[in-house]
Amino acid sequence: MKSTSLVVMAAGIGSRFGMGIKQLTPVGPQGEIIMEYSIYDALKAGFNKVVFIIRKDLEQEFRNIIGERIEKITEVEYVFQELEDLPEGFTKPADRTKPWGTGQAVLSAKRVLNEPFIVINADDYYGKEAFVKVHDYLIQEQPQDEKLHICMAAFRLGNTLSDNGSVTRGICQIEDGQLTGVKETHDIFKTETGARAEHENGSVETLDLKSLVSMNMWGLTPAFLDILQEGFEEFLRNLKEEELKKEYLLPELIDRLIKDKKAQVDVLETKDTWFGVTYQEDKETVKKAFLDLTAQGLYPEKLF
Repeated sequence: MKSTSLVVMAAGIGSRFGMGIKQLTPVGPQGEIIMEYSIYDALKAGFNKVVFIIRKDLEQEFRNIIGERIEKITEVEYVFQELEDLPEGFTKPADRTKPWGTGQAVLSAKRVLNEPFIVINADDYYGKEAFVKVHDYLIQEQPQDEKLHICMAAFRLGNTLSDNGSVTRGICQIEDGQLTGVKETHDIFKTETGARAEHENGSVETLDLKSLVSMNMWGLTPAFLDILQEGFEEFLRNLKEEELKKEYLLPELIDRLIKDKKAQVDVLETKDTWFGVTYQEDKETVKKAFLDLTAQGLYPEKLF
């Protein structure tokens, strides 16, 4: 069986969630955390290694809460996203306190990834369908040409909204099943009739609930990591003093690769409903959702 990895980005601070580490918040009937469901679904889909991207200061707590249990059922690697982890020749700006973003997060796992892999956020529940579709894509033979062939799981906007505040979503532009661009859209609110985005200039945009959005669920290859490394070096070279908080983001790099015709990104649509703990108020909704999924028999009473 072809080796494939699940890469879980769990180093985010989760500022909107308030006090506590939202990635480690119990939401399941037996105190499970969201990423346990993702790991369960990924292993069932055929992934056979888990790579956790975490903060070094959370390592022991992370191992205690989830890591040690997952180590008993599959291969596990831990890598750390750190501000000082920069390519040779670069140093951290003295006043930089903000993490470098999802691009650097995935790059921190480069040394442990020699196989195709899926990337997910630790605090998002994606459902089962997307893991199966991405896994099946990654184990297929892709065309041997000048382009990088990768994929993205796309969710319907209406299945990704919070009842308790705004969200940011990458709204996808798609032609013939391939991604042509991602429009990062901030301050998307659920409304009685659908959804709206409130822009900084005061304008309001009505959004189609059937629009496909990116939830940072990508199917990638080791070759992508070399491009990611080159892109990070370019990002750091061009970073200006006034851009101290700017992040190196996975969707922005992929968007540029598409526009430069260096990558083909196949879009795999899933109709599953996303949910996550973006705000403290989301916690009870998510707990009820997992209770319902367990009652329906989609998950066992005890995952692991």
